[in-house]
Amino acid sequence: MRKALPLALTGLFALSACQFAATDDSADEARRLNTMTALPLHAYLPDPASDGAKAVIRAQWTLGKKCMVGLGFTGFAALDTKAFDSTYPVRQGTLTDGDMPGDDSPYGVVDPDLASEHGYHNRQPDVSAQPQEWPADQYAALTGTFESGDSHLAHGHRIPEGGCLGQATRKIYGPPPRATKVNGVKLSGYYSLAMQLWYESHKTASNGPAWKKADRAWSDCMKKKGFRYSDPDKASVDSDWFGHEKPTDKERKTAAADARCKLDTGYVPAVHDLEARTQNTVIGRNKEKLEAMRTADERAVRKARTIIGEAS
Repeated sequence: MRKALPLALTGLFALSACQFAATDDSADEARRLNTMTALPLHAYLPDPASDGAKAVIRAQWTLGKKCMVGLGFTGFAALDTKAFDSTYPVRQGTLTDGDMPGDDSPYGVVDPDLASEHGYHNRQPDVSAQPQEWPADQYAALTGTFESGDSHLAHGHRIPEGGCLGQATRKIYGPPPRATKVNGVKLSGYYSLAMQLWYESHKTASNGPAWKKADRAWSDCMKKKGFRYSDPDKASVDSDWFGHEKPTDKERKTAAADARCKLDTGYVPAVHDLEARTQNTVIGRNKEKLEAMRTADERAVRKARTIIGEAS
């Protein structure tokens, strides 16, 4: 007959089980909140995997192909636009940022196990679009992006503003909104308002006392582990992480401690709540403009489908 466990051990196992459950719950919550889709302004940004977004890209290439032929790139007449609707153009020989540190989450690493393996190099491949290299002259004509010494003419024809793809986008969406600068970066796209509000609301929230308190708690936790950073952003962009094809041991250890301290201090739920509330405030103040942007996007999708239908 099996003896019952001593009462002290029974309580210890029960306590450990509760601790593991609590840890699992906090990790799940951190992962759930550490996504762009978990923030309110995401509703005003396009989903690149949606049928509507794919229709717009197909229409851009349909119009862009015709424009390129008009510029003298006769080989584009045989271009199968379906082969490029999941790509974006890059100049031939341009280095991509695939080995750069960073990821696509708003608050950085939150999984200690993944962080101990990948460090801060957690950028996921974009399944909606991949870079497609084009020769310098074709890239300039497609995008209207020029390097020093590039001609603004193609076979004697002036390249339109924004290149053939930019011209196509204007035909689908209409005139672009007024350009604005955010943190030194010029935003001129059709979703620039949502991105501007995202940046401004994040800046407001992260400069508030409650966010600073969360930063201090995380920083104190990191100090106990031997790492000195004032906030998670400082850790993730440490210059030591750049210039390596693979993360160093130091990077992996730092990232793992970063993720563990985020879980132990409840960092992600705290700052997410602050940022979500700030975003809801700016959405309320700009509701009419944001809804107009959404309506324009729906109109553009309808026009794109018409363009595709007429070209079929």
